[in-house]
Amino acid sequence: MKYQILVDSSADMSPDYLKDTEIGFGIVPLYIYVGDQEYIDNPELDVPNLAHTLNTTKAKIRTACPSVDSWVDAFDKADYTFVVTMTEKLSGTFNSASVARDMMPNKENIILFNTKATSGTLELVVDHIVSQIKDNKTIEEITTSTNEFINTRNLFFILHKFDNLIANGRMSRFAGLVAKTLLIKPICTASSEGTIEMCGKAIGSLNAYRKLAEMAAKRCTDYSDRKVIITHNNNEADAQKIKELLLEKCNFKEIIIKPMHGLTSFYAQDRGLIICF
Repeated sequence: MKYQILVDSSADMSPDYLKDTEIGFGIVPLYIYVGDQEYIDNPELDVPNLAHTLNTTKAKIRTACPSVDSWVDAFDKADYTFVVTMTEKLSGTFNSASVARDMMPNKENIILFNTKATSGTLELVVDHIVSQIKDNKTIEEITTSTNEFINTRNLFFILHKFDNLIANGRMSRFAGLVAKTLLIKPICTASSEGTIEMCGKAIGSLNAYRKLAEMAAKRCTDYSDRKVIITHNNNEADAQKIKELLLEKCNFKEIIIKPMHGLTSFYAQDRGLIICF
């Protein structure tokens, strides 16, 4: 195999995503721990059951990035490997992949991309890499173009609970306190460095969704070639509402709604939504 693309499981993607291409594709899972119980974020994970466990347990809960060995095992399957990970500012995943790459004899043929985001953004980056490969771009051209592409992506999210983000050090307590004050809903975004920023707030969920659509409309000048991915944790109805609000403001090429997998649902918690474009 000449090319393969690897993502970590925060991508919320299916293992057969590139089944109709000659490009290999793999997902390297993260881990979720409830006390001493380990859950692997793979297609066999029962996400609703995990959510129930997380909501009822009194045990300590945490997540862990993929091991170096899991990356090494995945690398040795193609001449060239492109690795697409969640933001290195909030996870050790990118660093783990970097250590693994440096152990490989063909490390110059393994290219790592820090998306500075998570969830649907990784899928958008995969799509871009695939298009570059199909256009017969050189490795150098693909690398440069993909890094430029990453810097033009956007991520917003609206959560109804911030407990797991705060407890695991991914976010300050401020937004969580705001979220618990009356009906105020914080609107958050991924910063240019890949950290979490609160970029707005509104009274009530519907007003928050409307404001999010307005903010999204100001991010770009042309949406006709942009794909939107909305991931949700047990909240398809609100994801559909956000889709409708976005379409009122922007002529997006495509808007996809799909459920979160284990890692993102752990942090987004019940009814959480992530919007990437």
